[in-house]
Amino acid sequence: MNFDQQLAHLVEEALKEDVGDGDHSTLSCIPPEATGKAILKIKQDGVLAGVSVAQKIFHYKEPEARFAIHKNDGEQMAFGETAFEVSAKVHTILVCERLVLNCMQRMSGIATLTKQYTDKLKGYKTRVLDTRKTTPNFRLLEKEAVRIGGGVNHRFGLYDMIMLKDNHIDYCGGIEKAIEKASRYVQEKKPGLKIEVETRSIDDVKKVIKVGRGKVFRIMLDNFQPAQITEAVQLIGEDFETEASGGINLENIEEYAATGVDYVSVGALIHQARSLDLSLKAVETTKNT
Repeated sequence: MNFDQQLAHLVEEALKEDVGDGDHSTLSCIPPEATGKAILKIKQDGVLAGVSVAQKIFHYKEPEARFAIHKNDGEQMAFGETAFEVSAKVHTILVCERLVLNCMQRMSGIATLTKQYTDKLKGYKTRVLDTRKTTPNFRLLEKEAVRIGGGVNHRFGLYDMIMLKDNHIDYCGGIEKAIEKASRYVQEKKPGLKIEVETRSIDDVKKVIKVGRGKVFRIMLDNFQPAQITEAVQLIGEDFETEASGGINLENIEEYAATGVDYVSVGALIHQARSLDLSLKAVETTKNT
């Protein structure tokens, strides 16, 4: 499925969870023919994310809804600004309100934190990756928020890249065996699927270099100190992409970037991000007769 198809599935399931057998608060006091407008009010500074998602949510529920964008995804936002205005049936606005806010508040928090990391990397070749440390069934939008904030998406799931981590290697009986088996699997079952290998020491790096040429595209340097990464990057040269992982944060990310590593992966982009404050407020309502 492409992004829009995955989003439609997410929206459908989220609305089922929230609405159940009916939005009785709205059904009890708002005529079904009533139309109205609402604006998305920004109540906290940061990086805006989720406007295009909000538009798709409203159009999923009511294709004829009118949606006017005031600020775009990725733009800096400030308290008191408005992000968009939507004109639709009041029932549509009220049913979609919480889903839109939940998505945008979470996405804006992730985009804002990601931007803080990417700002630290200015002047370096290193780029920041997200991870699979995401909220179940919300990964699509969490990773989209990382992209909006200037980060790079790592693999989306278990299906779009082979990553031989410590447990795979230990269960398989060593790095060499794991690489050989994974490479054979790709040739026979999934041509074109890329292989990344996690290493835990300089000796592991040397093993990957020895057996991985033409098979492995990236070497992960897991829980290496910056000095060790510098050594590993010099050993690896241009034959493989390099990724540093483990213990990287806003305070030390520049030390890691200074090693010349291609990527740093930071699970905190998503699992430590704090949602930002937004609200959807009614502007006017018209009861049609």
